[in-house]
Amino acid sequence: MTVKQLSMPELVDVCQELGVRGVGLWREPVQSHGLEATAKLVRDAGLTVTTLCRGGFFTAIDPDERARALDDNRRAVDEAATLGTDTLVLVSGGLPAGSKDLRGARERIADALAELGPYAAERGVRLAIEPLHPMYASDRCVVSTLAQALDLAERFPAEQVGVTVDTYHIWWDDTAPEQIARAGAGGRIHTFQLADWTTPLPEGVLNGRGQIGDGAVDMREWKGYVEAAGYTGPIEVELFNDGLWARDGREVLAETVERFVEHVIR
Repeated sequence: MTVKQLSMPELVDVCQELGVRGVGLWREPVQSHGLEATAKLVRDAGLTVTTLCRGGFFTAIDPDERARALDDNRRAVDEAATLGTDTLVLVSGGLPAGSKDLRGARERIADALAELGPYAAERGVRLAIEPLHPMYASDRCVVSTLAQALDLAERFPAEQVGVTVDTYHIWWDDTAPEQIARAGAGGRIHTFQLADWTTPLPEGVLNGRGQIGDGAVDMREWKGYVEAAGYTGPIEVELFNDGLWARDGREVLAETVERFVEHVIR
């Protein structure tokens, strides 16, 4: 999604040119190109699919709506398995219309995980609950902190349910380093994502994820936390940014690689 202006073949080409060895995919571009075609394209290029995004949206109260959400998540698990990734990222869902019951919404997430976790594990796929910044709690994700995500995940085996550590969503939380250590001790850090925090946020706030190095987040510090917790997996960069999407995608991806080296590796 960082370079959603690129077609799937273009994305694969520029990853190869820049030496990027893995790619986190989103379901919509995969479906546009075709699931089997994408799996073959990425596999033939020698790329690893690090994660598939996204499943989730489990908080509906209406039984039919909940059933549809579970069916869609089973499809997402199957897509992840076809693409060869072991991790499906979950955005859990916001409050249903007219509801103010955060606790009830979180319990419905747990109910959904109880059904989906074994299904995913049978297919070699782990579920990674992603806590989102609290500004998204009403409409997108009632799981706002790593502690809340782990409280849900720890009801299930680690090979079924873990968490996503995303700097954009947790950089403000002074308890997050402790929770990263907790997640690592339980083998529940299923993916680690980077985006910077820049202000002012755009209208609608969704597309405000800043390019690495442009904002307030110390990327090396957060990399240190996850490494100290035992995480050795891929590091993803996920940027939702209208300004970046308006630019040439190859240029943006090259810039992202440069920023990653400068602000994360060096």
